[in-house]
Amino acid sequence: MERLLSKIRSVLPHRLAAALLAACCATGMAQARPLPSVPPGFTLNVLSDQVPGAREIALGPPGLAFVGTLSEGVVYAVSWDAAQPEKPARVRIIARDLDAPAGVAFHDGDLFVSATTRIVRLRDIAHHLDSPPAPEVVADHLPWKEGDHYWKFIAFGPDGKLYVPIGSPCNICETGHDFGKLMRMNADGTEREDIAFGLRNSVGLTWPVGATAPFPLYLTDNGRDWMGDTKPSDELNRLDRPGQDFGFPHCHQGDLPDPEFGAGHSCADYTAPIFLLGPHVAALGLRFYEGSMLPPALRGSLIVAEHGSWNSSTPVGYRVVAVTMQGGKPVGENVLLNGLSERTPLARPADVQPLPDGSVLISDEMHGRLFRLTYTQAR
Repeated sequence: MERLLSKIRSVLPHRLAAALLAACCATGMAQARPLPSVPPGFTLNVLSDQVPGAREIALGPPGLAFVGTLSEGVVYAVSWDAAQPEKPARVRIIARDLDAPAGVAFHDGDLFVSATTRIVRLRDIAHHLDSPPAPEVVADHLPWKEGDHYWKFIAFGPDGKLYVPIGSPCNICETGHDFGKLMRMNADGTEREDIAFGLRNSVGLTWPVGATAPFPLYLTDNGRDWMGDTKPSDELNRLDRPGQDFGFPHCHQGDLPDPEFGAGHSCADYTAPIFLLGPHVAALGLRFYEGSMLPPALRGSLIVAEHGSWNSSTPVGYRVVAVTMQGGKPVGENVLLNGLSERTPLARPADVQPLPDGSVLISDEMHGRLFRLTYTQAR
């Protein structure tokens, strides 16, 4: 069945693929799929299985989330009763026929969506879910080349600016300062500036809860492929000032020169990651957790979605982990969700979003699900 769904995504137009995948979910097949495992005391519920291709999650008013996609070309609004989240959620498509609208960000009542070379906005969207406005372009002609990493995770920072990563158009290549970077702009698309370089493919960025300044900023970065199962690691990076360079394509994981592009470059010349998440785990969305529902030891941790490997001989990733912090520094990680059953993936987490009640939303791109992770007590 998964091969069939993948085939549908790859060969059909966005709108038709999304419709067919939604029809598959509506038959109840998604409900019959096994759930990933969680630690004792945790519970994983399916808030909705009607969000095919779910990627980044943006929170709107209480009980409302927006979810981006890739090949489906649509953006969803998922609404539920915040007082009774166990009840089925309602899913609406609020934008169609967009080019890889993976990234979503809610700001001042408007929803901003990444679409490869553009950022579009849906105004006052929470009040128009049944008759959504047409997307209006706020930024166009973003850097793009035919290649691997055109999808974008976007977020508004404490400075009110929109942060947009520009992935490298390759597995490994020289990018200069044109690609493999992080840029930011005003909400209306003006005053674009590049603020970080040497990033192969950052598909997750966040700030500490309550931050009032744009730095430090924390972001994931996916390591290159085809250097074997054990290297290089995906990175958790910290940006403390504009202009930092994290090493791609010359240096990986802070200490590993690239066999092709590393000659003449010292890893000491670049900013090293603050934590290594593991090779090929495909770390994507991440958020700080400051809620009161999960165990106290996890407060202040960074919760990270690991989408999972595609070219490792043994599958890795397919998890959600909490990177625990002490004094602002990572000291370890705890697995909150394991989407592997032996070598079989059960889910591909793409993003996480802590909710006001302390539970955590998790998007599963593989089966079009939105999970809600809760904790009661250790059993």
